[in-house]
Amino acid sequence: MDFAFDARTEELRARLLAFMDEHVYPAEQVAHEQRARLSSPWENPPVVEELKAQARRQGLWNLFLPDAEYGAGLTNLQYAPLAEITGRSPQLAPTATNCAAPDTGNMEVLAQFGDERQKKQWLEPLLAGEIRSAFAMTEPDVASSDATNITTHIRREGDEYVITGRKWYISGAMHPDCTIFIVMGKTDPDGPDIRRQQSMVLVPRDTPGVTVKRAMQVFGYEDHYHGGHAEVVFDEARVPVSNLIGEEGGGFAIAQARLGPGRIHHCMRLIGMAERAIELMCRRAVSREAFGKALAQQGVVQNWIADARVAVEQLRLLVLKTAWMMDTVGNRGAHTEIQAIKIATPRTVVGILDRAIQLHGAGGVSQDFPLAELYAGARTLMLADGPDEVHQRSLARREIKQYL
Repeated sequence: MDFAFDARTEELRARLLAFMDEHVYPAEQVAHEQRARLSSPWENPPVVEELKAQARRQGLWNLFLPDAEYGAGLTNLQYAPLAEITGRSPQLAPTATNCAAPDTGNMEVLAQFGDERQKKQWLEPLLAGEIRSAFAMTEPDVASSDATNITTHIRREGDEYVITGRKWYISGAMHPDCTIFIVMGKTDPDGPDIRRQQSMVLVPRDTPGVTVKRAMQVFGYEDHYHGGHAEVVFDEARVPVSNLIGEEGGGFAIAQARLGPGRIHHCMRLIGMAERAIELMCRRAVSREAFGKALAQQGVVQNWIADARVAVEQLRLLVLKTAWMMDTVGNRGAHTEIQAIKIATPRTVVGILDRAIQLHGAGGVSQDFPLAELYAGARTLMLADGPDEVHQRSLARREIKQYL
């Protein structure tokens, strides 16, 4: 593996770093102040739309999508350092560049599995940043870490599917521009193959029988910038059969195809969050004094910063190796590595953020620094896209199998 970034990656990194310095970081406080004056907390502050327009003008748009017909045509290895940079400001930068979840995963699904009508109606406006979307998979009444437990029912009646079920923590669903849900449910609940019981259908938000009931908080945060997380009820909601994505029974396979890139994207951005935390730690350490000397001269603080640097360098190498493997042997061939980064990255970054919060004292848990919100986001990723324990179970089985 060549550890050097290629010329295109270096050029995009330079442009993206400049975009962050010139536009994104200065907009963080502006967005916070503008949001306080909005009529709805779920609307984008005006500065977000300005950032999106600026990113498009600079060609920093849809960087995540490897299909050159729809996106930047970058490999995972090329995109990895760019996602890390946007992870330094996860509230603004991914949205500004149209690289924010859950839209990224939904665009990948539509690009890979959607038919021409579905692409025209939903993928194109998503690529243009004109609408937002949500992915409705997780349910409150079952252990959704095992996707075969999903109970939402999708039954066919003539030329329509009728959807009934309850979902929660549906990211993006509170955003006023969220116009389409990708809903996973069971079309064949009694089928002999538990991984062929599920299907995915497109359900417009304004479909009768679809109710966005409430916003779900994450450690007290409502995650306004990503459109929040909602509880959504589907009560005999009817959509045309043509809204099926792929084939009946293909939902589980589509979900796995969607989650592979999603997991590495999260890990890429988490490294950027860790880098932001280290920067804040260092700035705090050299600017504050306690017990007669700067915090930067305290041994325990030096240990925290040194350990954080070592951990980030280790994680970055593992994530880059995973990206390289996904490009060379495919997602299936990189299965072990994808699981490894999904286990290691969130828990390590949570530890770094915890130390950064500790170093900032009361400021660390306040709204005056981004650390508390970054912590909430990183800790949530120990659950999102499969909890750590599910990945540990699968990875261990793969290791043990060699010795049976």
